[in-house]
Amino acid sequence: MFSKIVCLLGVVAVATAQYGHDQSHGHAFSSQHISRHDGPAQVVHVKGHGHDGHGHEDHIDYYAHPKYEFEYKVSDPHTGDHKSQHESRDGDVVKGYYSLHQPDGSIRHVDYHGDKHSGFHATVKHSTHHIAPEKHHQ
Repeated sequence: MFSKIVCLLGVVAVATAQYGHDQSHGHAFSSQHISRHDGPAQVVHVKGHGHDGHGHEDHIDYYAHPKYEFEYKVSDPHTGDHKSQHESRDGDVVKGYYSLHQPDGSIRHVDYHGDKHSGFHATVKHSTHHIAPEKHHQ
């Protein structure tokens, strides 16, 4: 799952960076940062999941405590694509946010968190930037 996210972010960054050469609209940019803090793999003995036909044989598996943090940002004035995300995970606890500019001019902000005890929760907010009409002096 983590590698799929990294690949997706790379594709978004490359696709977005190809725009923005139009000097009248500014330059597009994207950035990403990924930090993995996984611990060393630990041997885990799993009882009763063997292949002896009766399910009594022990099995050895490996577990590394999942811990990571990533963020990315895309800003392309040519296409209007503006978004960002930050997420961190420590074991079963995931926290993060993302925001994006929607076609109607509003910005969607989503804060989320989840763990194995309470499940997934998200708070979605929309903000609108109203543009004051220009006053014409006569």
